[in-house]
Amino acid sequence: MTETVADLAGLLACPRCDRELDDLHCPSCRIDYPLHGGVPWLFADPGAAISDWKNRWTLAAERLRADLQRTERALAANPPPRPSTRRRLQTLKAGYQAQQGYLEDLLEPLNLARGTSMETLLALRTRLPPSQGIFSYDANVYRDWCWGDAECAVARDAALQLLDGHSAQRVLVLGAGAGRLAYDLHQHSTAELTLAVDLNPLLAYVGHRVSHGATATLVEFPLAPRQPESAALERTLAAPAPTRPGLHFVLADALRVPFAGGSFDLVVTPWFLDVIDEPAEQVLRRINALLAEDGVWLNQGSVAFDGADPADRLTLEELIELAAATGFADLHAEEQCTPYMQCPDSRHGRIESVVTLRARRMAAVKPPAKHRSLPEWIVEGRAPVPALPGFQTQAMTTRMHAFIMSLIDGKRSLKDMAKVLEEQRLMPRQEAEIALRGFLAKMHEEASASGRP
Repeated sequence: MTETVADLAGLLACPRCDRELDDLHCPSCRIDYPLHGGVPWLFADPGAAISDWKNRWTLAAERLRADLQRTERALAANPPPRPSTRRRLQTLKAGYQAQQGYLEDLLEPLNLARGTSMETLLALRTRLPPSQGIFSYDANVYRDWCWGDAECAVARDAALQLLDGHSAQRVLVLGAGAGRLAYDLHQHSTAELTLAVDLNPLLAYVGHRVSHGATATLVEFPLAPRQPESAALERTLAAPAPTRPGLHFVLADALRVPFAGGSFDLVVTPWFLDVIDEPAEQVLRRINALLAEDGVWLNQGSVAFDGADPADRLTLEELIELAAATGFADLHAEEQCTPYMQCPDSRHGRIESVVTLRARRMAAVKPPAKHRSLPEWIVEGRAPVPALPGFQTQAMTTRMHAFIMSLIDGKRSLKDMAKVLEEQRLMPRQEAEIALRGFLAKMHEEASASGRP
């Protein structure tokens, strides 16, 4: 039994059925949860999640190759680029070439795993967020483990100040990213166990490797580089010191956590609550269920809720009120303006107003049902697909776009196409010209951005 599995014994619960796991095995579901590269994969269906991340890694690798090809074409342009531009393009070319190998090394555990189809993941009503890719939040990697010690110290000190000596033996950090806050809190506490949970394998593998005393190398591509040679920078990622025993990284869905209820004395949600794809009330109920009696929840971030439902776009006052309604008391918040993602080699950076909120679990509340990201008519496939207003609008738009594209034959002008739309009684010719110009401009911009004008 590895150190990770031994430390998690008695703590893990199957994300499918909630029953206790036996050495990463669920006897009820008859499934083994893999341990790859020292990091357990505890998604509801780990095979499907691994397949999905392997696909996303393939897409990321293709993007790197496309970036490299565009850079090479720019270097070979006639007339040739100016000297400073050539230096920047040469720097980028070398960076793209090196990054592929560095990523393959870090993500090698993905190649060890054999994934399964996505059907099981659908059957479990789970899926990875479509917006998440291998490079999502990659700036956090460099901030956490290269140039951001001062920023990280501000976050750590704000958290420790509000915790005010709270003695937690079991700590859970949800949405831990590359893991620096989890590492810092563990190093500055007496906790027996700190679990850093995220769903992105790049972030988890970097955090796991460097926090345990090894180093990693990646190429950072800063936004708004200060000089041509700053366009791509080889970074050595390292922790200030190897972690003391008890810090572990876990790959899992924060909305289907693989832990038994009441397992933690402290749950930390850094830059998480206002970006997760679930209303805050449901997330708070899940956090309440994870905490032991009198346990503490600590939230840190900008409190920038931006959901589709206006009622979910909470202010700090509303968040505090909501926490009180979901079993929390002794609420206290501190707010300070802090540097955020201020890479020293970039002109891009900002000052962020960050809130650190502490609350104590004073009453149990009923947790919500297991998170399901997909409705039954998608999962089961037997119920009629509802004629949702959004679907109807999309259908109309798709038919119109298909008709417009059918008019593009290399002979008709924009004005010719507008005439056809008028003849088909779809819209007056003047309006058609305006609409066509906007549509074709957007198509041209997208093709140009992809490198295929």
